[in-house]
Amino acid sequence: MSEKWGVCHIYASYNNILITLTDLTGAETVAKATGGMVVKAAKDESSPFAAMRAGELIADRAKEKGITNIHIKVRAPGGNGPSSPGPGAQGVIRSLSRAGLRIGRIEDVTPVPHDGTKPKGGKRGRRV
Repeated sequence: MSEKWGVCHIYASYNNILITLTDLTGAETVAKATGGMVVKAAKDESSPFAAMRAGELIADRAKEKGITNIHIKVRAPGGNGPSSPGPGAQGVIRSLSRAGLRIGRIEDVTPVPHDGTKPKGGKRGRRV
């Protein structure tokens, strides 16, 4: 059996988690899942539990299409937003590997601003 590769794009913010499985070029989407698809409460969309459930959905679809190995690209909101991924990113990776998919490389593709727009919070920042 030949091994077939795919790329799993994980966008993990503090409000939701979006997982997209594509072919190696990234042009054709094989499967999509979000935190909101697997939990009822809006506050749980970005939780590690929702991320793991969404990861299991993606793993099942990957196996249906014959994908056995995946590369992972993790993305946080970035830009002038937070540059660290949300709590669900680790849960997705864990569930994908538990489901039997072999993981090639894990890469961080968070966009970095090259002096873009001004972050919110005013001149003196957010005062707590």
